[in-house]
Amino acid sequence: MLELDKTNFEAEVLQAEGYVFVDFFGDGCEPCKALMPFVHALADEFEGKLKFCQLNTTKARRLAIAQKVLGLPVMAIYKGGEKVEELVKDDATEENIRKLVEKYAS
Repeated sequence: MLELDKTNFEAEVLQAEGYVFVDFFGDGCEPCKALMPFVHALADEFEGKLKFCQLNTTKARRLAIAQKVLGLPVMAIYKGGEKVEELVKDDATEENIRKLVEKYAS
């Protein structure tokens, strides 16, 4: 799971080849903390099929706002520099996250 920040977001996500999964989380976000072990397990399971990254929005607030991340948690799929799909807040369940990953990891 690649740690993102404002210095590497563009290169690792917006300029990346193929699909990129980004877990936007915050230090004070309890649902984010609860989902993190599941997301890390998915990253291990789908290694080599999908690039997995995470961004701490507490440390990169401007970047999160620029990506239109206004609530947490957000799980997003990027391709070609664009966000193509995302799960936000209550939609970011383990079941929905798995479906999202499986959709783009094939």
